[in-house]
Amino acid sequence: MEFGRFGFARSGSLLALFLVLLCRSEFQAWAQQASPPSPERPVPTLPTAQPISQAAVGSARTNADSGKAALGGASASPVAVSDRSSSLRLGPGDLLEVGVYNVPELATKARVGNSGDVYLPLIDYVHLGDLTLEEAQALIEKRLGDGGFVRNAHVTIFLDESASQGVTMLGEIAKPGIYPAIGDRKLYDLISAAGGFTPSAGRKVSVIRQRSQTGPITVNLPRNLADDLDDNIEILPGDTITVPRAPIIYVVGDVGHPAGFLVDNGSLTVLQALALAGGTNRTAKMGGVRIIRKGPEGMIETRVPLKKMLEAKAPDITLQADDILFVPLSGARAAAGTGLNAAISAAGGLAIIAAHP
Repeated sequence: MEFGRFGFARSGSLLALFLVLLCRSEFQAWAQQASPPSPERPVPTLPTAQPISQAAVGSARTNADSGKAALGGASASPVAVSDRSSSLRLGPGDLLEVGVYNVPELATKARVGNSGDVYLPLIDYVHLGDLTLEEAQALIEKRLGDGGFVRNAHVTIFLDESASQGVTMLGEIAKPGIYPAIGDRKLYDLISAAGGFTPSAGRKVSVIRQRSQTGPITVNLPRNLADDLDDNIEILPGDTITVPRAPIIYVVGDVGHPAGFLVDNGSLTVLQALALAGGTNRTAKMGGVRIIRKGPEGMIETRVPLKKMLEAKAPDITLQADDILFVPLSGARAAAGTGLNAAISAAGGLAIIAAHP
C-alpha cells in the first residue's frame, strides 16, 4: 500500500516537471517571435552609416581643398605685385614718405642722397640705396627695434618721386626731362607724356637700356604713330630715349625756292629734292649740277647727270644728311672752289623746310 503511494507521488512530480519544461520552451519560442535577435538589428544600418560618414569626410576634405585653392588664388595677385615691386630699387633722388603704424610722430618725408643714405628721426642716417621697398621697410623696423625706440614696429614706405626709376627723354622732344616709369609703360606713352616731337625731330629713335650690354635699340617710327603699333616697345625703368634731329639736305643755286629740307623719315633723292625746291630755272646750267658732300678729308664734289636722270637714262641718286645740291647759273664763270664757297655761304642763310618724301 505504501509502495503504491510512493509510485503515485513520483509520477506526479515527473508530470509537474514535464509541464514546467514545456511551459518554458513555449515561453522562449514566443519571446523569440516577439523580438528579433539583437545581432540582426544593426545589420541593415551599418552598411549605410559607413558610406554616409565617408561622404561627409570626403566633402569636408573637398571643401578644405577648395578653400586652400581659393586662398592660393587670392594670394596669386599679391605675389605677382610683390615680384613686380621687387624689381624696383631705391636710388639717389627718390623722395620717400615713411610712416610708422600708431606712431604719427615718426612720419616724415626724406629724399635719398647721392650716397644712398636717408636721414630719419631717432635712427639717424640709414643706407637705403639699391634696396627694394620691402627691404628698406624691414631695415628701418630693425633699427627702431634694436634702438629700443619702437617695439614690433610696422613701417610703410611710399615712393612719392622716383628719380632713379624714371625714363630720361632727350633730343627733339617738346618737354625733355625725366618721367616716371613705375608699372607697364610703352614707348608711345612716354613720347605722349613728353609733349610729342618737335617739328625738326627725326623718326629714328634710339632706346638705351640702363644695364644692357647689347647696345642701344633703334626704332624707326612711322610718321603717324597709330599706323604701326609693332614699334611701340616696352620701356623699362632707367631707360634713356633719344630723339635725334632729322637730317637736312640743302638745295641751292638757280632753283625756284632754295632751302634746306628736313627728312624726318626715309631718304631723299636728287629729283625729289629739286621738286621740293621748285625745280630748276631756265637759266640753270643743267650740265653743271653737283653734290657737295663733307668727307673725312674735307668737301667732295660729285657731278650729277641731271639731263640723263630727267630722261630716265641714268639712275636717281640718293642724298645723304647735310648734302648740298648745287645748281649753277648758266654762263657763270666760277671755278669749282668759288662755286663751293658760294654754295656753303648760301646754305647758311636758308630757311629749313620739312620734307616728306
